[in-house]
Amino acid sequence: MTCPTTPQARLPLLLVRIPFYYGWVVLGLAALAMVGTLPGRTQGLGLITEALLKDLRLDRVEFAHMNLWATLIGSLGCVGVGRWFDRAGSRVMLPLIAALLGAVVLAMSRTHSVTVLLVLLVLSRGLGQSALSVVSLSMVGPWFRRRLTLAMGLYAVALSVGFMLAFPLVGAVVVADGWRTAWAGIGWSLLPGLCGLGLFLARRDPEAVGLTMENETTPTDAPTPASFTWGQAVRTPAFWVFALASSVYNLVASGIGLFNESILAERGFAPEIYHRSLVVGALMSLVGNFLGGWIASRWSVNRLMALAMTLLALALFSLPSLSTPAQVDAFALVMGLAGGFVIVIFFSVWADVFGRVHLGRIVGTAQMMTVLASAVGPLLLAQCHARTGSYAAVFYVMSGVVLLLALAAWAVRLPRREAPAAAFHPPAC
Repeated sequence: MTCPTTPQARLPLLLVRIPFYYGWVVLGLAALAMVGTLPGRTQGLGLITEALLKDLRLDRVEFAHMNLWATLIGSLGCVGVGRWFDRAGSRVMLPLIAALLGAVVLAMSRTHSVTVLLVLLVLSRGLGQSALSVVSLSMVGPWFRRRLTLAMGLYAVALSVGFMLAFPLVGAVVVADGWRTAWAGIGWSLLPGLCGLGLFLARRDPEAVGLTMENETTPTDAPTPASFTWGQAVRTPAFWVFALASSVYNLVASGIGLFNESILAERGFAPEIYHRSLVVGALMSLVGNFLGGWIASRWSVNRLMALAMTLLALALFSLPSLSTPAQVDAFALVMGLAGGFVIVIFFSVWADVFGRVHLGRIVGTAQMMTVLASAVGPLLLAQCHARTGSYAAVFYVMSGVVLLLALAAWAVRLPRREAPAAAFHPPAC
């Protein structure tokens, strides 16, 4: 009997003999892909907003409405991507979407038309914040089982560090050479850069290259728990509790993130306090990533979500009453910690609870909900301030909503996946 070609030959030749599990390479690539969504995100667009408005002579309110509709329509980019990912895998989907997003960003760097800009904004939202995010979130789950929460915690840390490096770098280029140069640089880093890395490094899962899952404590012939279909997953209460809790966090975080300086100014704080709170929140988010990954490996994930929502509810309830810089720092600390927990949960829960086979479509549905929520958040805060002259009412109401989600997360039961009967495996060559 002739043995087939060694499965490891399907890996890049330079990586066949790496002294560690290949899933960590995929994890790093997935984090890089998430950083690549920057031009399709509110924070990324915020780096060029002022320069873009001046260049194209756009009114701020007009641009805000353009951004809102671009975000809402772009959320449709989540639809179908998950199913395509489940069928084609990351080696096809990552290079394809990275190339399309890169082309859109390059075109945006050259446009002088407001109408064309709107179209490109929609495409950048749909390909970046939606589609590429779904691909990135779906890449790691198929490679990890026992250490999934640890892996997703490290993934969260890696992409957080990536964004922390990317923001000042892009901002410096905008200041020095203009927004068009900065956007063109991002476009080229996506089109030949991330696209090429995806072709070279991305692989669907361990089985696709003949590797064994990283769970060394489980025999290779042990049955793998069955995966939920998309329909089965969305019919479980657990899916909606995790998806709604994550979406409400995004709604709150996007609203506060956009109007944070104004919110603190209402409480009498100078811009320097706002800037310091950003640093505190970012650092505590990293701590939350590490701590959340560690806790999730030892504690039920729904209990961790309940803790995160409780912290978020306390922070929101206290926000209208902040009166000293120390209290602002404490608020930023609690918000950052809660956000770090939610990020780790959102990244890991879908594969951990619902399995890997239909992961892309399940993640795509949850991601679409969070994108829609992030679009609504700033509008909700702005409307509250316009009608009442203060942001306080919306924070009190949202703290109650978040507390109800904390109770739901604590009470919800995680669905069980029944393992199929173990299949016969022929002896290895």
